[in-house]
Amino acid sequence: MTPHLHIGNRNYSSWSLRPWLCLRWAGIAFDEKLIELDQPGYGAEGITAVRAVSPSGKVPALRVGATTIWDSLAIAEWAAEGGTPGALLPVDRERRAVIRAACAEMHSGFPALRRDLPMNIRRRCVATDLPEDTWRDIERVERLWSALRAANATDGPWLFGARSMADAFYLPVATRFRTYAVALSKAAQAYCETAFADAAFRDWETRVLAEPVVRFSRAPIDSLYETRD
Repeated sequence: MTPHLHIGNRNYSSWSLRPWLCLRWAGIAFDEKLIELDQPGYGAEGITAVRAVSPSGKVPALRVGATTIWDSLAIAEWAAEGGTPGALLPVDRERRAVIRAACAEMHSGFPALRRDLPMNIRRRCVATDLPEDTWRDIERVERLWSALRAANATDGPWLFGARSMADAFYLPVATRFRTYAVALSKAAQAYCETAFADAAFRDWETRVLAEPVVRFSRAPIDSLYETRD
């Protein structure tokens, strides 16, 4: 039985990208169902098409037979349990716990970064006059990435050396830093380049760039800051 992953607009929906990457990296075949988010009910869990497939009124939502999994972290854990062993979570118990801590921090935290630097893969601009709480979020991501890379540098180029579930949760943040020209440390920038070179992410990005350019009308995502030439 093929799972069905319901996602939002590829250019904007960071929460859709996270479990999509996890499923791809875990080697799980799935069908992708795209729901346009720029329609009545956006921002209030009121989009009719989303409510039809997700009890929370949000995407992503994974349908597996008669079961619906409606949260990105839960979908990622489902993929880790049922996909290629070790593809998302390692065997070592302590390392798994730290990966989960990193994912949980991203899942529940960084509200100012989300508010002021929304995902917009297609766009390039320069963020200006960011408030203090946004810079605190950016600096926390920088510290986390730098610490994990320093601790795992000999094991590979990803946050925990080998690619893991944590990378799926932070890859959308890397795209935000690229979109808004946020200056990063050498270690953090190198990590971003590793993420951008991933074959699954390149597939997602290629699809974004192939889509017609239509401005999102229900949020100022496409008009924040001044576009770079």
